[in-house]
Amino acid sequence: MTVDPQPRVALIGGGFSDDEDGLLDDWVLGRVRASRPKVCFVPTASGDAPAYVERFLAAFRERPCEPSVLPLFRRELDDEALRAFVLGQDVVYVGGGSTVNLLAVWRAHGVDRLLREAYGRGTLLCGISAGANCWAEGSHTDSFGPPTHLADGLGLLPGSVCPHYISEPGRRSSYLAAVANRALPSGWALEDGVGALFTDGRLTDAVTRSPRARLHRVEPDGDGGATERAVPCRLLGPHRVTGRASTS
Repeated sequence: MTVDPQPRVALIGGGFSDDEDGLLDDWVLGRVRASRPKVCFVPTASGDAPAYVERFLAAFRERPCEPSVLPLFRRELDDEALRAFVLGQDVVYVGGGSTVNLLAVWRAHGVDRLLREAYGRGTLLCGISAGANCWAEGSHTDSFGPPTHLADGLGLLPGSVCPHYISEPGRRSSYLAAVANRALPSGWALEDGVGALFTDGRLTDAVTRSPRARLHRVEPDGDGGATERAVPCRLLGPHRVTGRASTS
């Protein structure tokens, strides 16, 4: 195991479950120092869906890494072995599904505490959809049916997160309203196809697999509304760089 000593979180708007080119997953692996990083997939939000697990394994077996899976609905590891397993990973990759259910199951098994410890040790924590939401103080979710705010999360990333910002109806307007009325703190809205890396809570890299996909910073405007600002992103793949991520 070779980790970067700085605490880092990566939010992914795609990856193996959505994208054919694999650019975002390659970007994640490129953020790790190890030549063959240990990458653990955590499918809790989907109820450990077997097909989802197989898609992860099929995608990452072909990459220079050591993939594994942490199931919790049919848990096999005792507390000591679970801690050793989580802390032995270079990357923890959390899948999509229900953010609310994910947080509840993690807390029941103490995985939330282990992930905090792994974060402090430099393990790269990342994920898509619910797997992006979970790291922040709050998030925008469809865990309850219609899109709404969830003022709950691990709080490793300051502020809030909204995935699928443009692709899912109601997301953008609902998230803007939640930030405007301060039901959620200021945060980051990801369009599908975007990746954002945060080092110790600060944005240090922003990438996109499509020239049209954007990362947005959303904040209250002081007049009862909210503002959104598109953040420049590097274009992945055999394309020219379109911009540099803000680190403010």
